[in-house]
Amino acid sequence: MVEALVTAGIAVASAGLVYVLAAARVVKQYERGVVFRLGKLKDSVRGPGFTMILPFADRLRKVNMQIVTMPVPAQDGITRDNVTVRVDAVIYFKVVDPAEAVIQVEDYQFAVAQMAQTSLRSIIGKSDLDDLLSNREKLNQGLELMIDSPAIGWGVQIDRVEIKDVSLPETMKRSMARQAEADRERRARVINADAELQASKKLAEAAGVMSKEPAALQLRLLQTVVAVAAEKNSTLVLPFPVELLRFLERAQQTAPGPAAPAVGPAVGPAAEPAVEPAPATTAVEPAPGAPAPGASVPEAPVREAAAPPVPDAELPMA
Repeated sequence: MVEALVTAGIAVASAGLVYVLAAARVVKQYERGVVFRLGKLKDSVRGPGFTMILPFADRLRKVNMQIVTMPVPAQDGITRDNVTVRVDAVIYFKVVDPAEAVIQVEDYQFAVAQMAQTSLRSIIGKSDLDDLLSNREKLNQGLELMIDSPAIGWGVQIDRVEIKDVSLPETMKRSMARQAEADRERRARVINADAELQASKKLAEAAGVMSKEPAALQLRLLQTVVAVAAEKNSTLVLPFPVELLRFLERAQQTAPGPAAPAVGPAVGPAAEPAVEPAPATTAVEPAPGAPAPGASVPEAPVREAAAPPVPDAELPMA
């Protein structure tokens, strides 16, 4: 009898141990347990720690409550200004309602990944290239809203969405590089011109001060000599005052014009007297017995009068 009782007790204990082992569950701190009893959802969600379920009647499904980091594969698209780009992103989300995440969607992680890809393509088509490159914060917020709207019904909350990289074609990269180079060159020229303008104003002020004090110009000239001698000691610099050049220029402008040279006979061994020949005259001799006026008269012979002889000019002795 005692042996039978002992045997029964051992059997009951073994059955209880098997029941406890089958019913015992451990839920971790970052997890929550959703219990289905005979396929029906239990109202209460099991918290972290040790918990018990009915073997063969209950099924416990654990849901991770941590923030999940999911990379979004790179998506090819055409921007609003017709530029082909390749954009990839990363999404951070977490489950806020374990029961909804299990019931409303078959695989909430896969659903969030697909929604992120389609939303990223939509954002690419609605944005310009400049917005993708420089205004990413606004695009990230718009992408987060697009994904978060359907995810709320799945018990999932989108924590953050970030666009990681924007890949451009090589031709577009070269064009943007040339544009940036031209812009920097323009800025450099503007800065250089501004510096020249400021320097010219300061030089004009300095020239006005030096014009009142002539000794200041000499001091500045000596400073230049000292600066040149400090670099090359073998070079000798002789300053030439600019005032002397200006004085000579003023003297040349105020001097009277040169007098005309006197006309006289040329003197020299091979000089010849410049004699101006007398103009030749013609004398017409009327024939004896000239007819009356109005009658036809034959042409009279015309003779050239010889020019009178010109006496030799007296030449001074050399």
